[in-house]
Amino acid sequence: MDQGFFLLFATVAVVAALMVVVARNPVHSALALMACFLQISAIFIMLEAPLLAVIQIFVYVGAIMVLFLFVIMMIDVREAVLQRFLPGGSLPTLVLLVLLGIEMLVLVLRSDRFSVVEPVATRDGDAIRQLSTTLFSDYLLPFEAASVILLAALVGAIVLARKEPG
Repeated sequence: MDQGFFLLFATVAVVAALMVVVARNPVHSALALMACFLQISAIFIMLEAPLLAVIQIFVYVGAIMVLFLFVIMMIDVREAVLQRFLPGGSLPTLVLLVLLGIEMLVLVLRSDRFSVVEPVATRDGDAIRQLSTTLFSDYLLPFEAASVILLAALVGAIVLARKEPG
């Protein structure tokens, strides 16, 4: 069952990563990157690493994606000329992509890492539970203040990037 979920999350992450590269609209590319980050976070949860999953969501999905959206809004994508990096070179790129995908599939299928044996639970989750309790009880106000500051910065970037009518 876990292997099925892992393959589902990994497949969606790879498809989202491909959409980051293939999408012509930078906002769609940023949303695909966010979806990829969320899938990686789900894989961390399956690996019984909830702290890494939460850090993945807070740092990458929260902070880094806001930064990317700032950049996308500040460069005014509507007026930029969007062209491919390699005009006419899509066939060699597609062949290389298929070869790398086949190689990855062969390596995954020949690996011993995807065995049916259940992992032995030897880790104690008390330290992580204590850290999360401290973060959301003692440091809740700074956490919420940081989210309000990021929201204000996002609104400011929207106002700065907006074209004046007329």
